Order: sequence, then C-alpha cells, then structure tokens
Amino acid sequence: MNYQDYGEYREKFVEMIKEKRLTELKSILADLNVVDAAEIIEDMEDMELLICFRMLPKEMGAEVFSYMEPFDQKRIINKINDAELQEILDELDFDDMIDILEEMPANVVTKVLKKSTPEERTQINKFLMYDRDSAGSLMTIEYVSLKRDWTVGEALQHIKEVGMDKEVIYTCYVESEYKQLLGFVSLRTLVTTDKNKLINDIMETDLVYLNTTDDKEEVAQTFMKYGYIAMPVVDREHRLCGIITFDDVMDIVEDEATEDIHKMAAVSPSDDEYLDQTPWQLAKNRIPWLLVLMISATLTSGIINNYNYILSQFLILNSFIPMITDTGGNSGSQSSTVVIRAIATGEIGLRDGLKVILKEFRVGIICGTVLSFINFLRLYFLTSADFRISALVSITILCTVILSKLMGAVLPLFAKKINLDPAIMASALITTIIDSVVLVIYFSLARLFLPIV
Repeated sequence: MNYQDYGEYREKFVEMIKEKRLTELKSILADLNVVDAAEIIEDMEDMELLICFRMLPKEMGAEVFSYMEPFDQKRIINKINDAELQEILDELDFDDMIDILEEMPANVVTKVLKKSTPEERTQINKFLMYDRDSAGSLMTIEYVSLKRDWTVGEALQHIKEVGMDKEVIYTCYVESEYKQLLGFVSLRTLVTTDKNKLINDIMETDLVYLNTTDDKEEVAQTFMKYGYIAMPVVDREHRLCGIITFDDVMDIVEDEATEDIHKMAAVSPSDDEYLDQTPWQLAKNRIPWLLVLMISATLTSGIINNYNYILSQFLILNSFIPMITDTGGNSGSQSSTVVIRAIATGEIGLRDGLKVILKEFRVGIICGTVLSFINFLRLYFLTSADFRISALVSITILCTVILSKLMGAVLPLFAKKINLDPAIMASALITTIIDSVVLVIYFSLARLFLPIV
C-alpha cells in the first residue's frame, strides 16, 4: 500500500466516523495489515485517531500501537484510561514495551511499574537503566533458553509450552545453571535429531554474541556481517541477558542513515519526524551550522581582499573563481561521501587510512588531468583568454582536484581517529575549507605565471 492509498483510506475513515458507520469501519480496520493501519490512523486528528484505535480488535491494537511514532503513541496515551493502557502494554513484546516506556513521561512509567509484578518491575527498571544507544536497551528477554543436560525431546516439549510467548524460536540458547551462555541449537537441528540425544552433544559452541554496552552502530555492523536473524546479548560475566532481533536492527540502520544524511547536510539530527516538527524546531537544528559555515566563509573573503592587487591588474581572473571553487568543492564532496559511507558500513577503518589516501590521490590525478586538459582547450580556443591565463586556470584545477580528493579522504578519517562522527566532515564543511585553500593556490600560481607589477 502506498502513501496515496493511505490518504484515500484516511479520508474514507473520517467520513465513516462523521456518518457514524462504526461497524463498517471496524470491519475494514480488522482486515488491514497492522503496519498499514498504523500509517493510516496516526496522521488523523486526536478524536478520529482515538475512535479508530478503539475500533481495532483487541489482539491487533497493541501491535498497531507498536508501529506508531512516539508522538502519536503519546497522543493515544493521553486520551485513554489506565486500564486500556495496561491492556496495550500486556500485549506488547517486551522490547517494544521498553522502547515505548523510554519515550513516555515519568508519570506514565510510574503507572506501568505500579501495575507490574515484582519480577516484571525488576526487568523493566533494569532495561530502562541501559544507555539508550546501547545493545542493552535494544534487546528483548523473550527468547527460548535450554539446559545442556536436557534431551532433545525435553527441549521440544519446552518449546511447545513457552514458544507462543517468545519473539524467536528458530534459535534456542543454552544456558548454564548460572545463566551463562554456553551455546545455541537451531530448531531445524532439534526436529531432525533423535529425541534421546542430549542438548550438550548437539549444541553449537562457536558463538557470535553482543555485549550489553555495545553501541547500536556496532550492533548493526555485526548483524550485517553475519546475517543472523537474532543474536544473544551478554553482560560482563557472560550471562545471557537477552537477544536482539533483525527487525530492531533495521530500525537502527534507518536511524543511523538518517542521522548521517542530516549531518552531511549540516543539519543537527532530530528524533522527531519532519511533519511533527515546528518551523522553529527545524530552524533551530539548522542555524548553528549555518552560522559556523557563514563565519568561516569570511576567510575566503579575506583571501580575495589580500590579493586584490592581482585582480585589479587581471580582471579576467575574477570570472574563473566560481568555477575553480565549485570544482574543488564538488571533488571533495565526492571523496568524502564515498569514504564516510565506507566507514559507516565497516568497509574501511583507520588501519586502511594510508590505502584510502593513496587511492584518492591517484583518483585525483586522473580526474584532475582530464578536467584541466578539457578546460585548457575550452579557454584557449573558445574564449578570449590567452595561453598564460588558460594554463594558469587549468593547472589550478589540476592542483585543486588532487588536493580536494585528498582532503575528502583525510578529514573523515581524522574525525574517526578523534572519536567524532565522520559524517560532520561532509560536503558543507569540506567545501568551505577547500574554497579557502584553493584560492591561495590560485593566486600563488597567478604570481608565478603572470607579470604582476
């Protein structure tokens, strides 16, 4: 279903509410996919949103709620009573409930804790204490655990008893009596193995696991590297604390990609959706970087003023400044974008720094040679520029492209080295830095090529 369909459904539902055709509305909602239902109703006005949500079948409501944005979840929570809220939370997977509680006001969390059992309260508090960007905050406790001294038959019986309440049953984790992670067994292995065999004899001990303190970017990279559906999470004592599933990782990848795109465009990242933010919020996220870039651009003006004596004698040089600075900025942006993405996906690391720099240097020579040669032919044969001016501009472009490619590679690696996000060294910042350096090169070469008085 596409966004046009969402809009049509939304209008249809609003019309049904106005005409009090609630039975028909309930029937249509029940037939929708939960993801589509969430997309359709979350953009409605408060009253219409609440009516549609209450029309959802009980078993479907919690799942639809989990797919809604935090802003819209809060709108529903503010309108429903405590009993309805508890029903929703009772139906949610544990990790989804934690994600929602992290976004909720303290009074809502308090209400939930009051109605929870002591064991549930301990688990919730434990999860809420993990850093928001850590593996601990992403995991769920809804996994199947087995004991190594069980038989395959006992394990299968256990899965039948608890499997309906678990998020993943395709992989079962083997724990010691002290909850330390020993290994895992796939459901395929269990159903194709003799029922009298011990779990200890068939479990895989070659484990790939995450730590509760791992950053969510490391989590995403580990999942992409190994391609697992789920991965165990352990604490410092190697005790199994929970698992992270691939659907949670997909959310991480999307969030990280969005954050990097914002940083690369010199915009401070925000957790809120675009349409949920006010113009003031959007402006607030953009003004700081715009100020930094604007003030840093005054360095470019200072360089031009410093070389006014050259421009006054050769006015034609003014006309080439935009082309030279744009070429430098574009060249640097190409390199930085490729390098930043490669760092983000784990293709390259700091150990590959020299290889990356040498490769971008060679790319710069090739690109710069082609661009400068074509530019020389264009200036010398198609404009009024003489040989010296044409050569000056073309050699400047060669130097500019090589230097820009190098800076596009070096600056993101440097940011990574000092534990900054490489994405901040993207097009906007690199273009500003390169503009200043390129103008110094341009005017320095002008003094060598031209008879300056």
